[in-house]
Amino acid sequence: MKKLKIAGWIFFILVALIVIAGFSLVQILKPNYDGVVDTPGLKADVTVYYDTYGIPHIYAKNDADAFRTLGYVHAQDRLWQMELLRRIARGGLSEVFGRDLLETDKFMLSLGIDEATKRTLATLDTNSDMVRDAKAYLDGINQFVEEGPTPIEFHLTSLEKQPFTLEDVLNTIGYMSFSFAMAHKTDPLLTNIQNKLGSEYLADLAIDVDTNTVWIKNYKVHTDVIPAEAVTAVHHALDKLPVPQFIGSNSWVLGPEKTKNGKVILANDPHIGFSQPSVWYEAHVVTPEYEKYGYHMAGIPFPLLAHDRKLAYGLTMFENDDIDFYQEELNPDNPEEYRDAENWKPLKRINKTIKVKDSTSVDFSYAQTSRGPLLKGVFEPLDSLPPVSMSWSYTRLDNRVLNALYGISHATNITEFESHLPDIHAPGLNVMYGDAEGNVAWWATASLYEMPEEANTKMILQANAGEDPIRYLDFSENPSAVNPPWGYVYSANNQTNSVAGLKIPGYYLPENRAKRIVELLEPKSDWDRESVGEMILDVTSSVNPGVAQELLSLLDIESLDESKSDLSKKLAVWDGNNELSSVEAPLYHRWIYYLLKNTLEDELGEELFKQVLTTHFNKRMIAPLSRNENSIWWDDVDTDQAKESRSEIVQRSFEDAWTSLENDLGSEPSAWTWDKLHTLEHEHPIGQVPSMRDFFNVGPFPVHGTREVINNLAFPYDESGVFKVNAGPSTRRVIDFSDIENSMSILPTGQSGNPLSEHYEDQAEMYVNGQFRKMMINKKEIQDQALSVLRFKPKK
Repeated sequence: MKKLKIAGWIFFILVALIVIAGFSLVQILKPNYDGVVDTPGLKADVTVYYDTYGIPHIYAKNDADAFRTLGYVHAQDRLWQMELLRRIARGGLSEVFGRDLLETDKFMLSLGIDEATKRTLATLDTNSDMVRDAKAYLDGINQFVEEGPTPIEFHLTSLEKQPFTLEDVLNTIGYMSFSFAMAHKTDPLLTNIQNKLGSEYLADLAIDVDTNTVWIKNYKVHTDVIPAEAVTAVHHALDKLPVPQFIGSNSWVLGPEKTKNGKVILANDPHIGFSQPSVWYEAHVVTPEYEKYGYHMAGIPFPLLAHDRKLAYGLTMFENDDIDFYQEELNPDNPEEYRDAENWKPLKRINKTIKVKDSTSVDFSYAQTSRGPLLKGVFEPLDSLPPVSMSWSYTRLDNRVLNALYGISHATNITEFESHLPDIHAPGLNVMYGDAEGNVAWWATASLYEMPEEANTKMILQANAGEDPIRYLDFSENPSAVNPPWGYVYSANNQTNSVAGLKIPGYYLPENRAKRIVELLEPKSDWDRESVGEMILDVTSSVNPGVAQELLSLLDIESLDESKSDLSKKLAVWDGNNELSSVEAPLYHRWIYYLLKNTLEDELGEELFKQVLTTHFNKRMIAPLSRNENSIWWDDVDTDQAKESRSEIVQRSFEDAWTSLENDLGSEPSAWTWDKLHTLEHEHPIGQVPSMRDFFNVGPFPVHGTREVINNLAFPYDESGVFKVNAGPSTRRVIDFSDIENSMSILPTGQSGNPLSEHYEDQAEMYVNGQFRKMMINKKEIQDQALSVLRFKPKK
């Protein structure tokens, strides 16, 4: 008995030691939100008040001290995210995740972002205020890198922390710019469809500028078939990126005549791929010369979205086409030369070494023409094809995007703000603006260019065939609307009016969200913060009910049994709402998937059909295709019978959708509710390991909404029939200048990217439930409600 007691005490002590060690480890690795940090280079004391949701409110005596402090607090919550983002453009993901990311690293290196960054660094004015503040921000990050606890992800991947540089900032901006682009997913694919099937098959794919859609209004005062494997290689390289890509966005700004209190209200919800941690880091920074409540990307010192008491701004994606592909001609006698006009010129060869986790390093080389990098040699399936180069505005033109972010964040009025927008050459953005003086504005920012009339930029162009840009437009020619007479501006990634007599080619999203936004905004002139908050959560489609009614009109009603007939009747009067209890939404989306599959896959094959489903034009084509009785796509080329009709394909697709729902959810249609199929899980890169999922991932949650509604909780169509949300509002913001201190927002998960922080997922359930929280800017309120205070003092 005595031995048993001793053994019991030993076991108890061991358990206690393990608990104490675990608790101590958690305390060591979690962010530090209170105490004192001795900071080299600091000129005066800085105080950081953390509010209920872990958002830092930074009060400093000068700008450099404020940005140095911002760098430190940003790093302690998001260092792992910063690390991944800075690695993408320089091909550094294989060093973290192994050979599985090697093709992704090769592709990202071949874009030339890293080389463009080096050129930009050589032209920076190192004495400018912008560079001073950016370096101060980096100093703060690097102090945390050197002194702060190492995030758990670094331990799990055996990665050593390294200092951050201006090169990392610019490379992160470069990746952000690329993630807006759709050309890599679209142009080679459309070229392949044309060459394989003929140009008549492109007519019904909604790839051109559409004159019959809802437009954003201005107001101013070749023959080779590309193998499916080659197109797929690009998609797979992008799919493996461990960080989200930018998808689309909504924003509207209401002028005084449209609001109850006669003051401007700005709403913005940029749509980005969901991940954990979420994209934005909120910070309120105050000095005698500067104040902004801003949304920062990891590793970028200046906010992309922000407001203060004077003005507010937000962003959506313009979706203009700023990437063109050219089929090049190599010298048959010397493959290191290419034709440029009438002459052979040497290719520029770029040599890189890619470090690979648990393996030897890989030497990688790619070539460049005067138009841009060759994709030949990047992916093995492309090696047997004629060489194709990529011309991208971001890497071809001078890069002043960081200057623009600094400038707009320091502007104090609409004139100053607009003066910095020409510095955004790429990516194409819709910049949304409102201020306390009653101004509302929208500007499309990008270095737009005019192409020859015969050049189809949605296809691979021919080098040396007169298909190069004719001229770049002056910024004054870009689409914009400043204080328009209709009283508001908006953007939902839909196409803009033509400008300078030119239609602007792009990868625009369908009119669905734009149509709903205009439908709600036009008749109402007493908007307030609460009603705008309700609108940003709207889950009703103005387009889908019309598509459903068109398809239902083609069904053989007499052939339907009672269950099918009853649900079809519900779908016929469906208002397009996508609440969790909806039974119409599951049937509609399953039906659309099978309609696309039965219409397109026989001509395209399985792999190219999957690629079409990832494009923007796939979303644009659904409504017009459903109305087009004579589309060439309706015929099933896999059958020997006479040409199939639209009605036959619609009927077959309905039956396929019904069978799939019965198989997945049972025989009772009343149980086919949206909450069983439409779910959101915020995935961490390491959460892909099954044993790590519960620790790193957040969710899953059943969630209201669907793709291409205002509350755009989007998902891909695929064979699974499960509509797993992969992108949506990365924040929801409502800025009300009639009560600026009660403006509100929400993040998808939480402020911190550290799984051990109490702010890792403290907003997740609020987000899926459509709740908001206050963005505090009143100093006394901030001080009174602060949960903790972190003080930074000059290091002696």
